[in-house]
This record gives sequence, C-alpha cells and structure tokens, in this order.
Amino acid sequence: MKEASYFAIEGVIGAGKTCLAKLLSERLNGQPILEKPEENPYLEDFYKNRKRYAFQVQLFFLLSRYRQLLDFPQQDLFHSCIVADYIFQKDRIFAYVNLEDRDLTLYKKIADMLERELPRPDLVIYLQSTTERLISNIKKRGNKYERSISHDYIKKLNDAYNEFFFKYTDTPLLIISSSEIDFVENEEDLQDLINQILNPPAGMKYYIPRKG
Repeated sequence: MKEASYFAIEGVIGAGKTCLAKLLSERLNGQPILEKPEENPYLEDFYKNRKRYAFQVQLFFLLSRYRQLLDFPQQDLFHSCIVADYIFQKDRIFAYVNLEDRDLTLYKKIADMLERELPRPDLVIYLQSTTERLISNIKKRGNKYERSISHDYIKKLNDAYNEFFFKYTDTPLLIISSSEIDFVENEEDLQDLINQILNPPAGMKYYIPRKG
C-alpha cells in the first residue's frame, strides 16, 4: 500500500483517541483534525435525556464533522501527515444506537449525501477497550457534560463499535487492544503504538501489545 499520510483514530468515549491523535501529530509533525464535542449545545441535555435530544445532538455532530472534513487541509511543506481523532462514519454508530426508526431514516438520507464528498483516511486505528476501562477513563478526565453517562450506555456503544469494525472494509484498519496499556504516561507503550501505525496493514490487523 502507499505510504499513509492521513491517519484517523477511533474508539468509544474514553478510549483515548484524542490524546493519541495529539501525541501522534507531535511525534510525526502532523496536522491534527480534532473534534470539539463541547461545542455541541445539545450534548449535556442528551446525556440527561437521550430519547428527547438524540436527533438534535446527532444532527449537530453530523454537520459539524462534515464541515470540518469538507475543509480538509491539504498536506503542506510544514506537516508530514494529517491526524484526525474520528472518521465520518462514526456518526452512524451513534445514530443506530440512539435514534428511533423514523429519525434514523431521515438521518441516513442526509448522511449518505454528505459522505460522498469527503476524503477517506489512508489508515484507521481503532482503540479497542473494555467497558470498565472506558468508564474509568471518563471519570478520570471529569468532563462536566459526561457526568451523566451510564455504564449501560457505554456498554451499548462499545458493542456497537466492535460490531462496526468487525465488518469494516472501507480502508486499511489497525485494531489495537488498548485496555492494558497507557500510551499517555508510558513512553514505551506510545512508541510501540507508533511503530505499529508506521507499518500499516494492507487490509486489517489486530494487535495486542505485549506487556513486560
């Protein structure tokens, strides 16, 4: 496969995708594309009442991600690559978990039209984790709008993510079992992940970091 210049990191809430995207951008002199969930005016209300605010929060995220990727930066002389902390298709995972059938039908029509215009990553990195580790990470970072997230909701998302990436074939995919590592605090863990990312698979690869 060609040398990757557009990396996208995915994972459930609390997986560490934004942290890894920032670290990878720094190490590779990359240009980051980062989500800003705190800008969604419906998000805090959604976590308190998912049924009532699901469509509003979903549509806001869909259009925000579309606008951000539509303005996709061209790789320049100052950056060796582009690193995003999401893929556009992630929005569908949340839509299938949260939307009722009527809203989902409308959502899919909008998403299908928007997706055609957007670039695809050269490599997607999925940080697979356990529900317990995700919950622990969410509590540690202490974001106000995440305080109402339930264990059941994170488990549903985790199951949905695993199912999505089990079937994913759109781009080369590196699945990393990340429950037992700490790439933020442990330099060896981070360098090990970077080594894997810089040697991407042509199709799908599942990687379990060795400890000790």
